[in-house]
Amino acid sequence: MLQDFKRNDDGFSKTERKAEICRLRDMLVNWQQTIREAKLPVIVLLEGWDSAGKGFLINELISEMDPRFFNVATFRHVPEEEERYPFLKKFFDVLPENGKFLFLDTGWMEDCVSKYLRREITEGEYERRIESCNIFERQLRDNGYVLVKLFLHISKEVQLERITALREDRDTEWRVTGDDLWQHQEYERFEKTYDKFMEKTGEFCPWHIIETEKSGRAQLDALRAVTDTIGRALENGRYVGKPTHRKFPLLGGPSQKDADLTAAISPEDYKTELKRLQKKLSELHNQIYRKRIPVVICYEGWDAAGKGGNIRRIAYPLDPRGFDVIPIASPTPGELARHFLWRFWTKLPRSGHVTIFDRTWYGRVMVERIEGFCSEDDWKRAYGEINEFEKELTDWGTVVLKFWIHIDPDTQLERFNARQNTPEKQWKITDEDWRNREKWPQYEQAVEEMLQKTSTEYAPWYIIESVDKKYARIRTLQIVTDALERAVQENVVRGVKSQWTSGKKDSKKPKKSKK
Repeated sequence: MLQDFKRNDDGFSKTERKAEICRLRDMLVNWQQTIREAKLPVIVLLEGWDSAGKGFLINELISEMDPRFFNVATFRHVPEEEERYPFLKKFFDVLPENGKFLFLDTGWMEDCVSKYLRREITEGEYERRIESCNIFERQLRDNGYVLVKLFLHISKEVQLERITALREDRDTEWRVTGDDLWQHQEYERFEKTYDKFMEKTGEFCPWHIIETEKSGRAQLDALRAVTDTIGRALENGRYVGKPTHRKFPLLGGPSQKDADLTAAISPEDYKTELKRLQKKLSELHNQIYRKRIPVVICYEGWDAAGKGGNIRRIAYPLDPRGFDVIPIASPTPGELARHFLWRFWTKLPRSGHVTIFDRTWYGRVMVERIEGFCSEDDWKRAYGEINEFEKELTDWGTVVLKFWIHIDPDTQLERFNARQNTPEKQWKITDEDWRNREKWPQYEQAVEEMLQKTSTEYAPWYIIESVDKKYARIRTLQIVTDALERAVQENVVRGVKSQWTSGKKDSKKPKKSKK
């Protein structure tokens, strides 16, 4: 691809080329309002050789644009703290809102290629990251993003000339780093690896190779690539992807029908087990911090099922410096204007920390589905996107635990009435709770489909029977401590595919006692 690349003459004189650049730049500026009205989020990714002119070209693209509606992000030097998260997180963090632009000075290509050639990641991890890049780009496309990928190309000789010129000027010598010199020395290896990366990541969004040895031609080629892509998007309308047919290692359950809602525990056993398990969890928290194992605990369930009390018993023994509890409410306008997983990617724990989500990304296939907050294509596609998201987390080494806190309609009604009639608890009951209760059969069907389509070997669902709240708390603590103990024993290494799964062996249930 790069070795055989030959730029054809554009047929323009210097004056004509300048006029065409102005025309395309004006077109891009005039389209900003149209793009906002069409709610099209646009990402322009610039990758390529060091000293190829990425900064210059970005400046030329944005020079006449309204700065209120674009952002520029660079990932050339990633802070060490960012390395404690899944590698895609930093790119999700900066996703633009609908109707806005994002220009990226390097991105997932450079992140993968440089780490691979430095041997910071294995070949297996490199290939896995390429797959993740393809999934990321497909999800962006399916959720309406317009992605333009530019690779800025220069020869080895021209790169050396530019590096030399920068180093000879004391005002610019700081711009040449050891990485730049190393890339030049390894030009042929980088060229071969860039080639293969582009070949493997062009299915959902093609690469545009921009030869930048002559700045005028580079500007024209880049503007053409950007305006052509946006023009097609404006003509065709916002893209809505269909559900994928990718196969996941589904467990085929669990089912609400199999839940034993008579499960209970005696007060004496509850007190003993609570103390024992919370002490064990506290010790395990220290170990996962030392071994840098990230943990994500997800809570879903019926209103008034006891999620809050359950979460408190999990959080109590944890070091408050090492965990967060994230309550998920209706999405804000800024959250609605981005990929539906964006607000969860941005709240993931760094390695060694715990994040507990009180309601999760599964709202997409429950409340958003039933209340019509997204299209049918959106929620049907979300099953696969969620499985891919959780796979990305577990491949990173994250323990992902998902709990459905389960009760029956009669128990819910009893608890609703108790809240309604208790002044200090009335804040817990809302008109929306009563409306949702009227739709119990619809939610029950949606929950069952969710459990069947997203309970995987690497991120299984656990149904927690919660008619007896104390039983539910002990059951959840047992599952959490067993999963963390397995993770610690396997000694998962950050950034290497995990060899354990959080749900291979079901934890023993607490002893039952008659109420």
